[in-house]
This record gives sequence, C-alpha cells and structure tokens, in this order.
Amino acid sequence: MQFSIRTNNYQNQSMLNICDANILGKKIIQNELTVHISENYYGDRFVEQDEAESLLKNSSIINMAGKETISLALKLGIGSKNAVKLISDVPFLIIFQA
Repeated sequence: MQFSIRTNNYQNQSMLNICDANILGKKIIQNELTVHISENYYGDRFVEQDEAESLLKNSSIINMAGKETISLALKLGIGSKNAVKLISDVPFLIIFQA
C-alpha cells in the first residue's frame, strides 16, 4: 500500500498531511459537503508503509484521510477510533500531539 504525503513545519511543529494514495485527487461528497483530497495538500510524494509509520510516529500535527491511513495510525496508537469522522465512507482524522 502506498501513501501520499506532504510534510512541512507549522509554528515550529512538524506537520504531516497523509492519505491513501488511491484517493489523491478525488472529491468526496456528502450532502452539501464537498472535500477535495488535493495534490496541493496531500500530494508531495508517495511513500511505502514503513516510511509512513515513521512519519506518523514523529509528527506533531497530522491530517489524515483514507481507510488504510487511519487504520495504520490507530494500529500505531495514534488517535482514537472515536475521533474518526466519516464523509461518504471515507475516514478523516486530525491529531495534535505535544
């Protein structure tokens, strides 16, 4: 499984935007809400699972989208299943770690 990522620093914190590679560029629509999984936000480069795990473990702010991404984060103990939000069956999760 590949993941699409973009990393940067935000207020001296490491920020990771990560999604399942297969949803990059798609629009997720539910009722009046449209979320675009844009290349500008998530699409700097593709990584394999081992690098995705390392990035998830070492980032302070994480914006995640996609079933595989969320599943991996939860398996690593990052985030809570209760905090996951579904939009048209696509899970989203945002983490702020100190």
